[in-house]
Amino acid sequence: MAEITLEKIVSLCKRRGFIFQSSEIYGGLNGAYDYGPLGVELKNNIRDIWWKEMTRLHDDIVGLDSSILMHPRVWEASGHIQNFSDPMVDCKQCKARFRADQIDLAAPCPNCGTRESFTEPRNFNLMFSTHIGATSDAASKIYLRPETAQGIYADFKNVVSSSRVKIPFGIAQVGKSFRNEITTKHFIFRSCEFEQMEMQWFCAPGTDEQWFEYWRAQRMAFYQTIGIRATHLRWHRHGSDELAFYAKDAYDIQYLFPMGWQELEGVHSRTDYDLTQHQTFSGKDMTYLDPVTNERYIPYVVETSAGLTRNVLMALSDAYEEETLDGGDVRTVLRFHPLIAPIMVAVLPLVKKDGLAEFAQTLEKELRDEFATFYDESGAIGRRYRRMDEVGTPYCVTVDYQTLEDKTVTLRYRDSMEQVRVPLADLVTTIKAATKAYTRTGGEG
Repeated sequence: MAEITLEKIVSLCKRRGFIFQSSEIYGGLNGAYDYGPLGVELKNNIRDIWWKEMTRLHDDIVGLDSSILMHPRVWEASGHIQNFSDPMVDCKQCKARFRADQIDLAAPCPNCGTRESFTEPRNFNLMFSTHIGATSDAASKIYLRPETAQGIYADFKNVVSSSRVKIPFGIAQVGKSFRNEITTKHFIFRSCEFEQMEMQWFCAPGTDEQWFEYWRAQRMAFYQTIGIRATHLRWHRHGSDELAFYAKDAYDIQYLFPMGWQELEGVHSRTDYDLTQHQTFSGKDMTYLDPVTNERYIPYVVETSAGLTRNVLMALSDAYEEETLDGGDVRTVLRFHPLIAPIMVAVLPLVKKDGLAEFAQTLEKELRDEFATFYDESGAIGRRYRRMDEVGTPYCVTVDYQTLEDKTVTLRYRDSMEQVRVPLADLVTTIKAATKAYTRTGGEG
């Protein structure tokens, strides 16, 4: 099995239209990326499965889409204005910038090798600031949100009063966040503009520990549903030097990326800190009146926070394989679970003549109501199979001369490369059944 490197994934992403460098024609912009035709489908598929899992399949979780721009007092209450910073040093020789806690300040500069060239560490706030209104002064200063959670906390009372939810319940949100990272690295793993999938679970004080364990189990199980290898996932518990000052307990789900084990999602027990802070800074009552016990309290919160853009990189990393076939040929294949594959079904005529192309085009249009489809008639059929393998298409349907005779098609499975004849009348149900029963075959695990 060939080594999977980040460089190979980046190359495939550009070549096949998953992810591009932002503003590339102008030299690019560090920490910003564009999702191409296949990348946006992959990202949206992961987002939609998460949303379904967290809202439609739970009758005690509702959705929210809060504004990116919020009152600056929100970020005072949350502590971001005072505390959301990294220690930063610059090399006086080459002007490179580093996080002081990630390098040895007594060692030479990692960039140019100069010794004793670092400036004194200074705090660097990670929030992007801008101005709202016609003037640019201190009174008009606002921030691009560095996380989506605070919008949920700020709208807590609105959701309770309008949705008739009762504790315990959750509020889920998917949205963009922005962080002025000192160093952006590892492709889309750490970027200045990214998307989060968060759920804040509000519960009664004293019940938070049981809910914390419940949501830990739920969130790890989610990655199994989208086909991620269990051997590439693990838990990391925050130590005393990592735990946020307001947190009671915290675990990260880590994934084995090509650059090593890295954080994918956090499950945090935040106690009543956030709602208490917003009550203090806003002067508004953030308590909850329990209709059963008639007790009034500020709820405790268990947070699940996953990076959507990191999920995309995880899916690409987990799916990428270079498989050596009989005869020594190597095929590059993305073994996406069919539920997240950008293209689920490709329809391919064996040749373009004798009415096969027209038949295949009609079939592809009919399948669009059920699946994300793609039509391709260019090149030899084997080459078209390889192209579909490389973008992760789990099913290829080939229309040939026998199709015109008996209304059957060849259904090819990406992972095993097995080909079977399927009646057109059974094609949709066959693909749906295969998707429901899908387990990864070929390559690793």
